[in-house]
Amino acid sequence: MMRQLTFIKPGAFEWHNVPFPVLQAPTDAIVRPLAVARCDLDLYIATGFVPFPGPFAFGHEMVGEVVDAGDKAGVMPGQHVIVPFQISCGQCASCRRGFTASCEAVPPYSAFGLGGGRVEYGGALSDAVRVPYADFMLVRLPEGVDPVAAASAADNIPDGWRAVAPQLREYPGAPVLVIGGLAQSVGLYAAGAAVALGAGRVLYLDDNSGNRDRARAMGAEAAPLTGREPVEQFEIVVEAAGLADALGLAIRSCRPNGVVTSVAMHLGATTPVPLTQAYYKGLTFHTSRASARNWLPDVIHCMACGGLHPEHVTHRILPFADAADAMTDSGPKLVFTPE
Repeated sequence: MMRQLTFIKPGAFEWHNVPFPVLQAPTDAIVRPLAVARCDLDLYIATGFVPFPGPFAFGHEMVGEVVDAGDKAGVMPGQHVIVPFQISCGQCASCRRGFTASCEAVPPYSAFGLGGGRVEYGGALSDAVRVPYADFMLVRLPEGVDPVAAASAADNIPDGWRAVAPQLREYPGAPVLVIGGLAQSVGLYAAGAAVALGAGRVLYLDDNSGNRDRARAMGAEAAPLTGREPVEQFEIVVEAAGLADALGLAIRSCRPNGVVTSVAMHLGATTPVPLTQAYYKGLTFHTSRASARNWLPDVIHCMACGGLHPEHVTHRILPFADAADAMTDSGPKLVFTPE
């Protein structure tokens, strides 16, 4: 048996004893978490802002150590690996196109730590998890990269990365605007990635002064969001606020033929969008869940080379035992480590 943190309902978590995972296929691996980060969505599930029905195993951003592996898993015991949060096979048409968030070999939205009535794959805040398709899913953690710094590479760091990396390939050296808020760590990671990738200028807007300081630590300019008018124009705009007004500001702040990416969940029946302005500007607008596994090799390479510093986003490092009580902490990034 092993322990597992289980989400019961908003504000209520319990540690349960559950069977230790076992290999079920030659491509499986068993991974012991070494560092587990709280995703932006985890905070809102824990507080009830985003409704998810419990119970289910919690936590989905992890770096771990392989403790057992099938003979076709592509990894060996003792290796340190990043476990992308979405389950993906690497072989289906969607995975081959890079859309690993939409793997066709598993039910829709299959992921660690996000049960919500879906297939249960276990959670990162456990003694161990079984990783299917380990030959594709697992990415080796490079020597010298701190597991605590890399924990969010399973989800939120690639989420921010995909909002600026392909865009900067199209517009090298372009200025980037990031509007922070609801998806707070994703917006910060996007700002840090834009700096690392050579954006001509990175401006981060947020009313949270602590997050503005974190953006500055990664090399971005930072200013309050409230009262901001679209007096400047940017080829690349990232909207991480999750607010209709912020989405409108993002579109009005984007240069003609630029790209706006919304990385936040807009809750509710409708979100007003100034499509007329977007039409006349010829903007490209993208919103989706991130295909984390697709972007993970680029992310971890940038970290290993010293360009990307996600550690500036982490505000607390705590033991697993404190996870249940700390999950509603309002800061941008918690990381938990085993005792």
